[in-house]
Order: sequence, then structure tokens, then C-alpha cells
Amino acid sequence: MKMSKSVFLVILGLLVWAGGDCQDDLSSKEKRYRDSIAAVNKASAATAEAKEAYNAGIQKFEGKDYRGAVVKFNEALKGDPKFEQAYFNKGVALIKLKKYKSATKTFTALIKLSSKHEEAYFQRANALFERGKYDHALKDYNKCRKLNKSNLKALYNSGNVWFMKQNYKMAIKMFNKVIEQDPKFADAYNDRGSCYRMLGKYQKAVDDYKKAGDLKPNHAFVFNNIGTVKKMMKDYEGAKQAYSRALSIDSKFYLAYNNRAAMNYELKKYDQALKDYNKCISMNKSYAPAYNGRGVIKHLRKEYKAAIKDYNKAIKLNKRYGSAYLNRGISREMNRNPEGACKDWAKAKKLGLPEAKRYHSENCQ
Repeated sequence: MKMSKSVFLVILGLLVWAGGDCQDDLSSKEKRYRDSIAAVNKASAATAEAKEAYNAGIQKFEGKDYRGAVVKFNEALKGDPKFEQAYFNKGVALIKLKKYKSATKTFTALIKLSSKHEEAYFQRANALFERGKYDHALKDYNKCRKLNKSNLKALYNSGNVWFMKQNYKMAIKMFNKVIEQDPKFADAYNDRGSCYRMLGKYQKAVDDYKKAGDLKPNHAFVFNNIGTVKKMMKDYEGAKQAYSRALSIDSKFYLAYNNRAAMNYELKKYDQALKDYNKCISMNKSYAPAYNGRGVIKHLRKEYKAAIKDYNKAIKLNKRYGSAYLNRGISREMNRNPEGACKDWAKAKKLGLPEAKRYHSENCQ
């Protein structure tokens, strides 16, 4: 979003009164006039300081010093409590800092000053969305659209809200409207594809993802999404190709490495799978699924102790990772630790894995 870069130039013409005893000779009318001029000068000075602080805030914002920007915008608001641009940019800076509750309050204050401030409603909706306040976010996006029917971003974001509310059909309606008004809105195709995926309409999902990819060929996540749907269609080779395409665009896309590794596993290309899991972990050492996947490959290579070490890491990162407990139990059994295996299967069973229930009932009674 493009931020306002308004620069204020303030020229103050100050009326200076002569000092000294002669002031005692002023009439009461002249004294009132003198005092009113002093008040105006004081207010003008405060306004000048507010604008100076605001400009400093803009500079900090542009330098991505969002905390410093908030401090300066607060100074501006102290000098001028009705400074709309200071409220707006403070709110955006708070969103950048992921302080969504404070951002909501800031935009609410701005809306009280200007009830038809379209962008204030839009940004407050964004903050509410991040807080999971989906119904309130929808109201604000709808308000944006009432103030400006051509605001496609508000319409598009409404679709995302409906997606998060798991009302995929309503989300599709929103994305349809966006595409009708702008047939080149790539993200609307991508997100409509995700709706179709959630509804099990996989071919429609692939078609939409491909359209998004045609419009934005440098967006790796679109091809990652194609891979995900191809996997659901059990087209593992097609999924692998899609993940490879994503990686050709973004070589640091660790999720695509993890996903391609899973496809190599399905295709029984275990050495390639291991390389991809290693690559994923080298990029994100906190991604638990990659450790779990690598553990499976090591188990297949009969490296049971190494596999258990990977499962340990996955569980350390995610204490409720049922698949890692299940797999560690299998490797523990092969490593002659039936008691540890049964504990793992019991834990995986408690976490809701049906396969763990079978392992536990067959081996631990």
C-alpha cells in the first residue's frame, strides 16, 4: 500500500508585543486582544511541532522503523489531536508491528473524526481480520464498498473472510465478482481455486491455479498450490513437477522442498526425497514436518536410531504431532524398545490417529 508522503511547510507570522512597564498602560480590551494573539501563537507553534513530528514519523516508516514511527505519530497527535493523517499512518505502522488490537483502536479514533474515511474502514477491517474478528471485519469491508463501489480490494478481502469462516460457496461468489470487474486479478483466481479445493472440486481448483499462474508466472506459491491439488488427485508425478516449478521460481521456498520430498517418497525415489528434506531443514530448522518426513526415509533405510532422532526433534517442535509419535513408535519397535513403542502409540492414539489405535491394540495388550 502506498503511504501518504505529505510534507507540511509552515510559515508562522508571530506578532511580538513590546515588553516592559508600558504593558500596564493597556486597556482591558487591548489586554484581551494581546492574550488572544498569544493563544493563537501557542496553538500555531503546537501545530508546527505536530507537523514536524509527523514528517519525522513518515521518514521512520519509510525506513521500516515502525516502532519509531508510532512514537513520532503519537507526538504529532499530542500536538494536534485531530491530525487525521497521523492517526492513519500510526494505525498502518501498528499493523506492520502486528499490534492489531492497538491498530483497531487507532482506526476507530480516526473514524470518529471522519466517518467517511474509506481507507480507515479498510485498514480497521484488515486488523480485525488478523484478530479473527471475521464478522466485524466483514462489516468494515462492506462499509468500504458502500463508500467506494470500485474498491476491489475490499471485495476481494471479503472473499478471504468468508474462506476463513469456511463458507466456501460465499467466498466463491465474492471472488467471482472481483474477476467479473477485473479479469486479470490473479489472487482472486488463486483463492477461488483454494475454495474449489476445499469443496473437493479438484479440476476446477487446478484450472483456477493455472490461470493465476498465467497471470503471475513469478508467484511460486501458485504452483505449490497446483502441486497440493495434484497430490490430492494422486497425480504424484504431476505434483512433483508443480513443486519443481515453484522451486525454479523461488529456490528458498522450503515448503515446496518438503512437498516435493513427499512426492518423491510416494514415487519411491527415497534418495531424492532425503535430499529435499535435508534442503528444507537447512532453510527452516523449526519446520517439524520435514523432520518427521526425513525420519520416515531413514526408517526405510533401516537407520532406526537416526530416524528416532528426527522424530524426537519433530516432537520437540510440536508436542501434539501425532504422526511423529506413531512413526517413532514403529522405529522404537524395530530398535527393540517395545515399551517405548507402546507409549508412543498410546500418545498418538490419544491425539486421534486411527492407525495408532490399531498398532496399540495389536502390539500392546
